[in-house]
Amino acid sequence: MLEGKKIIVVMPAYNAEHTLEQTYLDIPRSLVDEILVIDDHSRDKTVEVCRKLGLQVFVHKKNKGYGANQKTCYKEALSRGADIVIMLHPDYQYPPKLINAMAALVGSGMFDIVLGSRILGGFALKGGMPRYKYIANRLLTFFQNIILGQKLSEYHTGYRAFSKEVLLKLPLLENSDDFVFDNQILAQAVHFGFRIGEITAPSRYTRESSSISLKRSIVYGFSVIGTTGAFLAEKLKLAKFKIFSPHGHKIDL
Repeated sequence: MLEGKKIIVVMPAYNAEHTLEQTYLDIPRSLVDEILVIDDHSRDKTVEVCRKLGLQVFVHKKNKGYGANQKTCYKEALSRGADIVIMLHPDYQYPPKLINAMAALVGSGMFDIVLGSRILGGFALKGGMPRYKYIANRLLTFFQNIILGQKLSEYHTGYRAFSKEVLLKLPLLENSDDFVFDNQILAQAVHFGFRIGEITAPSRYTRESSSISLKRSIVYGFSVIGTTGAFLAEKLKLAKFKIFSPHGHKIDL
């Protein structure tokens, strides 16, 4: 608990058997009330590792995609009374020890969303981020900051803290089931006026770190551009999109 607020950490997992335990053991337990793992039909022993550790794990009967995994994460966390939900990848790329700081920034009411940025502090390349990903990250972030009117250091981190209000009020179920879900939720947050903060999160890239192929990275990049274009068109009243509609499908408890 933090100031009476229940904190739940969710880990969207897919083939994370080699890194999940290390990630879990580094999660600070002083404030965290529950830890949930959503397994997207892994082909390895991720589920067995979860059960060995005594973790609550929910298994998709078929692989649904990263975005769909997050939808399940947030629905399960909210159904358990979460006031603050922190998404942490179980691949040990992001430092779990920052959870308390991220939760405090949301719990204080200062921000509605807090991002663990790999770019702040200049640690991305030092941590092993592939140079082509770093360059793409910087270019897409520059482009989105101009269109969305923000000054974020990056939009593509998978380390995030959310208030309950954000997860209930955004039409998350209208978002993609694929990787661009991460970008859509931030565009939605800006559109609906939620406050986004950042904290430096030094990342580490190893052979076990989650990563998408060059081809899927290119698809993701164009999807980000499409999301940004939709945001602009909606803002200029040139078109309407379900992901920016106040009547879009939301998580229903």
